[in-house]
Amino acid sequence: MAKGTATGERASAIRHRSRPPSGSSQDIADLRLNRILAGLSEKEFARIGREVEVVSLDRNDCAYVPRGRIRYIYFPLKGVISVVTVMKDGTELEGATVGNEGCVGLSVFLGLNKTGTKALCQVPGVFGRMKAEAFERELRRDGELSHILQRYTEALITQLAQTAACNAAHSIEQRCARWLLQTHDRIGGDHFVLTQEFLGGMLAVRRAGVSEVCSKLQAQNLIRYNRGQIEILDRKGLEETSCECYEATRSEFNRLLGNSHRR
Repeated sequence: MAKGTATGERASAIRHRSRPPSGSSQDIADLRLNRILAGLSEKEFARIGREVEVVSLDRNDCAYVPRGRIRYIYFPLKGVISVVTVMKDGTELEGATVGNEGCVGLSVFLGLNKTGTKALCQVPGVFGRMKAEAFERELRRDGELSHILQRYTEALITQLAQTAACNAAHSIEQRCARWLLQTHDRIGGDHFVLTQEFLGGMLAVRRAGVSEVCSKLQAQNLIRYNRGQIEILDRKGLEETSCECYEATRSEFNRLLGNSHRR
């Protein structure tokens, strides 16, 4: 299980990739990779997009820490953030993962500026970042963004409930396959960086258990794993190995948000 490595937001490690998207066609295209932002009309997207800057996050960069003020809302574009609970001994256990289907900092949508959980970058990548003050101004409009976030909140609740059931009912191999499929959906490529220690924290198992299941999946030619690098070799095989929870969660997000990103 993963031990905490950061006590506050590593602002110096969060690198601005560019200026806000109003001056970059590439940034506009990148922001549309996020399903919440992609669900906005052109008019709404043009206004809201001016408040969103594109940044890069490395593994373990923190979006927020327990009881710390949430200063930014993050919209993953090509990366994954984990929302974790930090135990007294520093062990971090995953409650949810957020990729391009959602956003991080949802407590602000619910009227709060602090939370008891921690959000850290799990898979490095590119993210849209919006100041909490600008986000709150937009919410006061009670427009399209608010309505999409209502549906996203319901989908996230489903994910949390499904994950809890999955952890109780299914094998490590099934859970690992589910997690790899969800990550594959979110990062837009077959390769991603992931250490066994980190994956153990996400699956609530010790590193030895992660090593064993990764070796098994590799022997079946479903993945290639080497020095913290994972390559998906056989997606269909992973789907057959995974439990029902992957499809159940994916279907609920598609029902509520539409705009399916399934491969």
